[in-house]
Amino acid sequence: MERAQWSVWDQEAVLLPRNYVQAVQRAGGMAVLLPPDAHLTADPSEALEMIDGLLLAGGADIDPSSYGEQSHAETFGTVPERDVFEIALVRAAIARRLPVLGICRGMQLINIAHGGTLFQHLPEYMGHHEHCREPGSFDNADHDVRLAEGSLAAKAAGELDHATKSHHHQGVDKLGEGLVVSGYSKMDELPEAIELDGSANGQPGPWLLGVQWHPEADESSRVVQALVQAAAAGAR
Repeated sequence: MERAQWSVWDQEAVLLPRNYVQAVQRAGGMAVLLPPDAHLTADPSEALEMIDGLLLAGGADIDPSSYGEQSHAETFGTVPERDVFEIALVRAAIARRLPVLGICRGMQLINIAHGGTLFQHLPEYMGHHEHCREPGSFDNADHDVRLAEGSLAAKAAGELDHATKSHHHQGVDKLGEGLVVSGYSKMDELPEAIELDGSANGQPGPWLLGVQWHPEADESSRVVQALVQAAAAGAR
């Protein structure tokens, strides 16, 4: 939910960068946009019954009130209506065992949905701006992450040492209940991938992965494809 300009119009819009759609379509999936909806926030089941997997896209900072904190001076552009909608979606999707992939803001949202918190402005904690070198661009945005052997993150990426494209100024602080960090930034150990901690009662848990980087901006990435494959397997 952003203000956008096109043709002669300048209005509030519900939008999605096309590279997310293209990544899903390249993997053989059909991309469907779910805009914030108060009815679905109260009961997401009607929407989730129509889809086979859920992708939480990047975007605006998440309102700190959703994890019980005051807003930092560098936290801006929040859209609480989107936050509560997507938190409701991800919790309900996990309960239904739908595959879920969170990208950048989406990873942070997964953490918050499990009771975690965020660093609201990484340069204040890390002492550098390397996670968002050029605002509004993925040029010069590459950095490496280290993924845990045997993790869902490593299986999705297809390797343990993974080159990524980064564009964020916030990150995971307190980890949410039931989650594990399965990937770290090589330059400063910031959590870069999260997933569910093992299996419950010996049964495989839901397919849930959050990545702090932007696989949709890298045509060679296999991460979105991994979500589509998990969704297709569950739909059979």
